Amino acid sequence: MPNLRWSYMDHWREPSPRGLVTQYASVRSMDRFIKQLVALGFAGIDTFFFSLPQFEAMFGSLPNFENFMRERGMDKIVNVFFAKPNATPGFAFHERSDHDNIVAACERILERCRDISVEGLIVMPTNTYWQMEPVTDDRIGVIADLWNRVGEMTRRHGAKTSIHHEFWCGIRTLEQIERFYELTDPELVYFFCDTAQHVIAHVDPVALYEKYHARCSGFHFKDTHDVDTTEDFRRPPDAELLSPTVERWFWEMGTPEGLVDFPALMRAMKKHEYKGWVALEHDKADIGGSNYAEATAVGKWYADNVLSKIYA
Repeated sequence: MPNLRWSYMDHWREPSPRGLVTQYASVRSMDRFIKQLVALGFAGIDTFFFSLPQFEAMFGSLPNFENFMRERGMDKIVNVFFAKPNATPGFAFHERSDHDNIVAACERILERCRDISVEGLIVMPTNTYWQMEPVTDDRIGVIADLWNRVGEMTRRHGAKTSIHHEFWCGIRTLEQIERFYELTDPELVYFFCDTAQHVIAHVDPVALYEKYHARCSGFHFKDTHDVDTTEDFRRPPDAELLSPTVERWFWEMGTPEGLVDFPALMRAMKKHEYKGWVALEHDKADIGGSNYAEATAVGKWYADNVLSKIYA
């Protein structure tokens, strides 16, 4: 097995005579999606928790979908992403009274995946910043208790709980992140590095990986051309879509305006002998006239021709 395997976080839309369609529009669309990824050298996908019932509806079961993937040269679903950006009833992560409900929701995801080999539950650890603030040490402690509980549960299911810090969630600054990991069990709660999200929040993902490399379970590799200088992280309801000053937050690797130092991160990964999956992510790649197929090809070319040579 190679030390690094590449997966794809399954944001995707493509043009059609009916407008933009996702890979969930039909089995034919899913077939085209998987084949394009395999042609680029991807061996797995990360997906969202709300996509699991769509796979079941299309293929009858999650094992059937994985068989569909393997027939086309792809191995597996690697990770499932769980997030509740909006603090709807029962899902306010900073309210201890909601924790039983949230843990149960996470366990239902793992139970749904019991017949496939999912490795991780990736989570947005809080609701949006504007629904949680002020972010105090006490609230970070409440959230740490929640993910310690979820981490214990996922370990029983043979998977890891990994924390993915969006620039607009309640644990976003370096100080908040450090406090959170002080309060969580390193055997139960892992760090998942999303390169662009950290840069937007004025956090160096390379330095963060250096500090938490022993707890790092994976990566979302995407770039950004901007940092948040106008407190867009507070903008309701969705800071990624409604900034008046930034049209497109996320970009594929390899653009000259990119702010993430991917070569430095790859050197750090080599130094610490990281072994595992690295996911390319290109959410909102079609903003401004690009498209997901093009962005994914550009990003994977950069991974193969620049980054993999550093790690080799």
